[in-house]
Amino acid sequence: MPTHPNRTPRRLPAMNAPVPSRHLTALESAPVPVPVPDHDQDPQETQEWRDAFAALVATHGAARARHMLDELARLARVERIGWTPELSTPYVNTIAVDRQPAFPGDLAVEERLASLMRWNALAMVVRANHSYGELGGHIASYASAADLFESGFNHFFRARGNGHGGDLVFFQPHSAPGVYARAFLEGRLSADDLAYYRQELSAPAFTQGTGARGLSSYPHPYLMPDFWQFPTGSMGIGPISSIYHARFMRYLTDRKLQDCGARKDNGVDVDERRVWGVFGDGEMDEPESMSALTLAARERLDNLVWVVNCNLQRLDGPVRGNGRIIDELEKLFAGAGWNVIKLVWGSDWDGLFARDTTGALARAFAHTVDGQMQTFAAKDGRFNRDTFFGQNEELRQLAQGMTDEQIDRLKRGGHDLVKIHAAYAAAAAHRGQPTVILAHTKKGYGMGAGQGKMTTHSHKKFEGADLIEFRNRFNLPLTDAQATSLTFHKPADDSPEMQYLKARRQALGGSLPRRETACGVVAKPALDAYAKFAVDADGKDMSTTMAFVRMLGNLLKDAALGPRIVPIVADEARTFGMANLFKQVGIYSSVGQRYAPEDIGSVLSYREATDGQILEEGISEAGAIASWTAAATSYSVHGLAMLPFYIYYSMFGFQRVGDQIWAAADQRGRGFLLGATSGRTTLGGEGLQHQDGTSHLVAATIPNCKAYDPGFACEMAVIVDAGIREMMVEQKDVFYYVTLMNENYAQPSLPAGLHDEVLRGCYRYDGWKTEGAVAEQHARRVTLLGSGAILTEVVKAAKLLAAQGLDVEVFSVTSWSELARDGQAGEAAVMRGEAASTPYFTRQLARSGGPVIAATDYVRAVPESVRAFVPEGRRYLTLGTDGFGRSDTRAALRRFFGVDAQSIVQAALHALHVASAS
Repeated sequence: MPTHPNRTPRRLPAMNAPVPSRHLTALESAPVPVPVPDHDQDPQETQEWRDAFAALVATHGAARARHMLDELARLARVERIGWTPELSTPYVNTIAVDRQPAFPGDLAVEERLASLMRWNALAMVVRANHSYGELGGHIASYASAADLFESGFNHFFRARGNGHGGDLVFFQPHSAPGVYARAFLEGRLSADDLAYYRQELSAPAFTQGTGARGLSSYPHPYLMPDFWQFPTGSMGIGPISSIYHARFMRYLTDRKLQDCGARKDNGVDVDERRVWGVFGDGEMDEPESMSALTLAARERLDNLVWVVNCNLQRLDGPVRGNGRIIDELEKLFAGAGWNVIKLVWGSDWDGLFARDTTGALARAFAHTVDGQMQTFAAKDGRFNRDTFFGQNEELRQLAQGMTDEQIDRLKRGGHDLVKIHAAYAAAAAHRGQPTVILAHTKKGYGMGAGQGKMTTHSHKKFEGADLIEFRNRFNLPLTDAQATSLTFHKPADDSPEMQYLKARRQALGGSLPRRETACGVVAKPALDAYAKFAVDADGKDMSTTMAFVRMLGNLLKDAALGPRIVPIVADEARTFGMANLFKQVGIYSSVGQRYAPEDIGSVLSYREATDGQILEEGISEAGAIASWTAAATSYSVHGLAMLPFYIYYSMFGFQRVGDQIWAAADQRGRGFLLGATSGRTTLGGEGLQHQDGTSHLVAATIPNCKAYDPGFACEMAVIVDAGIREMMVEQKDVFYYVTLMNENYAQPSLPAGLHDEVLRGCYRYDGWKTEGAVAEQHARRVTLLGSGAILTEVVKAAKLLAAQGLDVEVFSVTSWSELARDGQAGEAAVMRGEAASTPYFTRQLARSGGPVIAATDYVRAVPESVRAFVPEGRRYLTLGTDGFGRSDTRAALRRFFGVDAQSIVQAALHALHVASAS
């Protein structure tokens, strides 16, 4: 008998009666009935245990109750009875009615504003598709999320201003029309702008340079650089990015670069900056969405709040037709260490729950899967009365006195501004954990025949009757003619709605989203101050990776630039020879170092510190590139220019996280990506999965990525120096991809006057020639091009060919993509009727003669990209590493792929033979 001599448990009135709400309130839980298991061998004993627990809560409070539950769970583990606590709770709101704070706003005005946002968003999409049926667009997603957005805009999402650095808000991409609709009411966009939704190239601002601007389909900072902050259109990238942005804010604070926490500013309290993310329930299936949940919990990122819009539906059908996605996500997030707030039912349900003394609703919900829930959403009140409330007599009695229309209008939690505010307020106040709010909504909410249907995601066209029904549903101040003509509506400036909207945003710092770019210039040290050893190498043996790490160490010592550098690795620092930086600048850890590393006495010991500078992300390229993006966009997000250097196995960059790199480019990131052990033959024994032959091909497709494959340390130094200047001094929206090799060989000095040629993509390299040697008169001529790891093979081939009496010229190609872009730009200018100019690559090759042989450690498509700009009449042969990699020595691999010196010689002789035969 689970009683105590001094504690008499109060007998509850019935077996299924609820625990009194005051007890559950103390436990910060909703006052819902506690169901008895279906197969209880001894119901009386079970009731006695329940009575004892209720008495414990009533007598000693929530803290004692939690302690006892923890103790029982510990005892269960000791006894190995095979039980762990359920991570899911009943299908009701986490926040009980009597725990809700008072709603601080004008509910009626906010509801009218939300209705206006819905209308203008719908009108925008439908108008575009009436004009051009191919444009697409989405109505249903924003219809489900409108109230979630509006609660944030009116009460929580802070912009940069009023002494606050601004919150970071990630918007569900398919809801972009709703954000544009709000910007229209705020006066940031005009009705003419809305008319050019998804028509960026047709808008007057593009065709004439002035007038209405086109609005991008989803959040794209590259296309709307003064508006959107974060690109979220590719599912899963927004969630992982939001986590690493929240962690980067802690990094800035701990390193005392910028205080992102709660603080006082001239005696005024300033709230902590937060990261808010509104994402979809279907999006949670993306691996990127889930991969960093434990990092957020481990780092105790209570500055992070996710709102998952659980409208239960993907494009094709239910997210979990035969289960419940909210329950599944609750278990997942709770297990990962997050604070979970379930926002399931609106205020209309409060009375039903209060009258439900038998737990009938909780039991019914426990047996209702999402597929059925969507059917309820798509049907009317009569159907729901008969099908849901008609399941048993208890439910039928609860629905007595309600009209079919009242049943039809029962709101889910994500459509109730009061409930949403309570959830957001609880999330903002929570400490020690990130929070996720699982908001239950209806996809296509209020869209009449489109609500909750399997096809609602693609619902873009409305007939006149549908538009009038929508107007009536949301009590919009529109005539029939205005509704059917899809007239955008904006109340007068002195209306209560407009006054309220502007006042709320003014109190929160101004409009959102709003992308800003103002930040201070960071001085660049002179090249010789940190890289003289590389520029004037004078034949010293080193790899380009070794040279880069040495340069990085020197840059970190610079008083101005050093603190802004963010070195990032994905568990490969020792591979790349970076272990010396552990001691120099430390590895960032929000808790410092709570252990003595086994190598503590070593000069290369593993040192973690709260002010550490290196971001060591473990075996997670997705996490590392998310950290890189957070640092690369700091100039905009925080007004503080940072310079990230992310070094990694080049195979695990564009091929592994290419979509995230594309999103970083969209966000106009600035920084360096260093593809180490690059090429298909430089990383000898690792084999197929590790040998990169394509990264430069992919990098060339990103317009604001400058990709270089330097063969010599001096070239690499000039490239890094130029990148620092462009990004930190000139503040250009570019980033650099530089490939590095781990092969040691003699490094030449860079002759004076070649810096510009290195940056433009190629230069004639004469360092291989014997001093004073002159080719025979009338000797056959051949030109060899090489880059990266294969440049040394090209030099060997040149010597072999010269020994046979040929007149050979060697060009070091530092960037195939820069050469191709230059040539393409010239061709485009000619097609526009502008004066013709000879491409830089063509002019360089004019300094040589004979057939041209190009060899790289990448697929042949890389050197093929410049074929169009080879001087007319010159044969052009490309050698590359097409196919899968192998495990063997560098020499064997280069023979196999046909990019070693002997293969280059054979290609040159073949080209000469063909030329002479023709």
